[in-house]
Amino acid sequence: MSRSSCVLLIGAVLATPLFVALWAAQAFSREGFRPTFHPMSLLSLGDLGWVQIVNFLVTGALVMGGGAALGRTLDAGHLTRWASISIVLMGTGLLVAGMFVTDAGAGFPAGAPEGVPAMSWHGAVHEVGFLLTQLAFLAVTVLLAVRFGRSRQRGWMTASIAALVLAVLIAAVGDPETLAIRLVLSAAVELGFVSVLAYGALRRRVR
Repeated sequence: MSRSSCVLLIGAVLATPLFVALWAAQAFSREGFRPTFHPMSLLSLGDLGWVQIVNFLVTGALVMGGGAALGRTLDAGHLTRWASISIVLMGTGLLVAGMFVTDAGAGFPAGAPEGVPAMSWHGAVHEVGFLLTQLAFLAVTVLLAVRFGRSRQRGWMTASIAALVLAVLIAAVGDPETLAIRLVLSAAVELGFVSVLAYGALRRRVR
């Protein structure tokens, strides 16, 4: 494995704790933000909105780099190549979410209208970024579950299926009032799966 691949994989490992830590630092310190109610994307607005924008952009870049490095380190094969591309698309979705901010609403930031706002063009593009990340994660887990199943790597196959099921259940099941924080936890599972894949690739290099 090349040194550049190693660096990219380390970045992918760090992507999940970085993303969650920066969200938590803002969610529990910014005035008027309710972590269980306000969507994460609203943190991109206001005077300190640049912090969450950077969070989206840096995490997206780290995930994209990890996807590219995993494409070089996993066993060659059609499914593996598509899985690598799907991880890169996950990161791309995060980049889009960072470059195009959502619309103010739900009373945040201060002075924003209550409830759901009228969607602007950049708010719509932001939602496309979110959708791209979700669809790409679905593709990653399905493709790798099949690939690991064919190669009889049952542990990795189970991890792929478990990540998908857990992310969906966390996001879909629960009180609507807690949807915002459940989406954060679901995102942590999705990014965590990529980090685990990157860590596994690094461990194989050390052996």
